Amino acid sequence: MNKIFSFLVVLSFCISAYAQEKSEARKFWNSLQNLCGNSYEGSLELPVNDEQFGGKKLVMHVRYCDDKTIKIPFFVGDDKSRTWVLTYNNDRISLKHDHRHKDGTEDKITQYGGISSNSGQATIQVFPADQETKTLIPAASTNVWWITIDDKSLSYNLRRLGTERVFKVVFDTTKSVENPEAPWGWKDN
Repeated sequence: MNKIFSFLVVLSFCISAYAQEKSEARKFWNSLQNLCGNSYEGSLELPVNDEQFGGKKLVMHVRYCDDKTIKIPFFVGDDKSRTWVLTYNNDRISLKHDHRHKDGTEDKITQYGGISSNSGQATIQVFPADQETKTLIPAASTNVWWITIDDKSLSYNLRRLGTERVFKVVFDTTKSVENPEAPWGWKDN
């Protein structure tokens, strides 16, 4: 009986490890990990005429990666206030937005985002606004963010359901650019 139990435990572990390795969320995560250490220039696709992002150099730097966390500072011209923080846990990925002031202190509107409701697909993960976001920014309670990735590009997207609010920036991941200086709140090591 002990041999059968031991066999079933080992078999269960192997199946679980195989399933996790092959999950869509894991494949997506691994694709992001492959970009680690590199920076890529992007172009704003939506909205076409945007005062905050339009006409500015847009760069993402996949600056920090470990097994559970990926941090991607997003530079808008000289503004170094934004970092996308992705976390992998139990075959789900969360996206949070870390906003900082020039002195490194947190902005009052920070750490908003969402968690994927399922394992998604290897090329796209969707993050509906979580309760923390609804509490912090009531108007953003219907936000849905998604990130797409393939062998040529990464896109970061936002849609506020029920409104005209939409945002899409696409980064060409076939050619890296020079890594920028540290974003606000980071130490440049």
